Amino acid sequence: MTAEIGQFCMILALLVALFQVIIPQIGAFKKDYNLILFGKYAAIVQLILILFAFLCLTHLYVTSDFSVLNVWQNSHSQKPLLYKISGVWGNHEGSLLLWVLILAIFGAAVAAFGKSLPPSLVGRVISIQAAIGFGFLILLIFLSNPFARISPTPIDGNGLNPLLQDPGLAFHPPFLYLGYVGFSIAFSFAIAALIEGKVDAAWARWVRPWTLAAWSFLTIGISLGSWWAYYELGWGGWWFWDPVENASFMPWLIGTALLHSAIVVEKRDTLKSWTILLAILTFSFSLLGTFIVRSGILNSVHSFASDPGRGVFILGFLILTIGGSLALYTWRAPSLKGGGLFSPISREASLVINNLLLMSATATVLLGTLYPLILDAISGEKVSVGPPYYLATFIPIMTPLVIVMGIGPMLAWKRADLSGVLTRLWLCIVVTVFAALITMFFTYRGPILAVLGMILSVWLITGALADFIEKIKLFKGSINDTYKRFVNYPRSAIGGTVAHAGVGVLIFGITLSSSFEVEKIQSVKTGDNVKVGDYIFKFKGTENVKGPNYNAVRGNFDVYLGEDLILNMQPENRSFKNPEMVTTEAAIYPRKLGDLYAVLGEKNPDNSFSARLYYKPMINCLWIGCLMMSLGGFISLTDRKYRIGAPRKKIIEKDKPQGAV
Repeated sequence: MTAEIGQFCMILALLVALFQVIIPQIGAFKKDYNLILFGKYAAIVQLILILFAFLCLTHLYVTSDFSVLNVWQNSHSQKPLLYKISGVWGNHEGSLLLWVLILAIFGAAVAAFGKSLPPSLVGRVISIQAAIGFGFLILLIFLSNPFARISPTPIDGNGLNPLLQDPGLAFHPPFLYLGYVGFSIAFSFAIAALIEGKVDAAWARWVRPWTLAAWSFLTIGISLGSWWAYYELGWGGWWFWDPVENASFMPWLIGTALLHSAIVVEKRDTLKSWTILLAILTFSFSLLGTFIVRSGILNSVHSFASDPGRGVFILGFLILTIGGSLALYTWRAPSLKGGGLFSPISREASLVINNLLLMSATATVLLGTLYPLILDAISGEKVSVGPPYYLATFIPIMTPLVIVMGIGPMLAWKRADLSGVLTRLWLCIVVTVFAALITMFFTYRGPILAVLGMILSVWLITGALADFIEKIKLFKGSINDTYKRFVNYPRSAIGGTVAHAGVGVLIFGITLSSSFEVEKIQSVKTGDNVKVGDYIFKFKGTENVKGPNYNAVRGNFDVYLGEDLILNMQPENRSFKNPEMVTTEAAIYPRKLGDLYAVLGEKNPDNSFSARLYYKPMINCLWIGCLMMSLGGFISLTDRKYRIGAPRKKIIEKDKPQGAV
């Protein structure tokens, strides 16, 4: 009965979404505030219905109801509770229901917290959100029903992909979807603004916090996925430029451009048309990622579906959504006239450069992602585009971007003095040059990218700190005066400083872990020693262990630093039965200056085992940098201007439109 209740809730949500699409738009057109209010209530009702359907599916997984096809395909009675719950979204149907749930959450949030917005704008935004939800609910109900029954009822289920049975993957998809779907709000605001023909500083202030929230969640989601790949897949890396990885990275890049472009609209009332286009493209790339993951056009551990029928529907919805929004943009964008002229040397100019470089980087990733698929479709030829292509194209684009990031926040609006800014950054320049020289000394005849990475990371970190120190007048007045400036310093600016410094820390971690990594891959027998940098790994043999739903061969490595035994590492090879799969579980030991990393491979005919042993210096800076970036976004969200919203004209009772509430 639970499955039927969940199915009924989805059908009701579809009907509510249909009314939510039509009625608020009519209310916005007629200035009938009661119709707009109906749309707000509909958004909240739709959220309740979809949430209840999601809880029904979760209950079916927790109770192992294998009469439901989706549960039978993706769960097992012996699976730990955490992975029964995460199994809800570890498949196409359940993840799509989560997608729609988050879409409804954002729509209801606009309805509940958009009191400072013009009522007509709210009506249009929640209507557009409902239109997106309506399309995905059709896909859910008719092509991807998570509540479909199976008869006769199997005794047990097939189980979840063992690679997904991990805490990192339990939380990775929800955060990723909060980012993906969160950009739908920016899209809805953009389409609503095009319909109304009005984009101003107030609009930018309204749309920016929603974009900030989505960007911060997407940053966390990508970071969790990268962290999972690092410790779970056993290949020692954290990013492989997989097409599905790129599918989440592209909207992040354009979303970053959108965040910065919205600042220009808010502060200088210019770049209006460009910002609208970025809002459309950001969500369009989120939809493109949905298509790549669910269309069956590629095989990946990340992909959910291989049903061409679903892929055709998503492609059609993608074309309709993107094509329709770009057609509306082409028609209405010329009426969005911007003001605020600015000099080539100014804060605005630096943000324009930021946008152009981020768009170029996105185009590069898009080309590398789609080219193999297009070539395969046209000629049947199989090619792969791997890290060498991205390193050769992405790094040259991002290098000037990072340089501008260190200067841009210190430039004045409209017209700036570049020589004066560089003078204030003299200490940063000195520290950066010193760091470059030190790196060159340690990498003599080594990778030149190590020197470039160190220059960029130190430049960005010191530049962010220098800007913050200057703004609060540290060391230039009394402690009390500095404290007052700090307290009154806008939190959005503090968040930007933390995020920019986080990018620098991220680059620092990537540079050191990639350039100074020590890797040893060889066969080992009991008693063998392997030297990895300053450490010696002594293989002590293996033992068989039993897990909650797997059997494992566990290796034992004693690790010595000099003559001292510092730890024991125990990587595993795990064999799952439901479904049948062998996975590796890396043993990772974080130390102050880097990670020790051990992977046990297959058993060889001579009774030796293949082993991959690494020392990865400063790789934790990679995760710290990602955390700082997302933290910077959340700090910015606490800024008072986003809580109070943009000012709007007070409606006097006698001027209130008929039917207003």
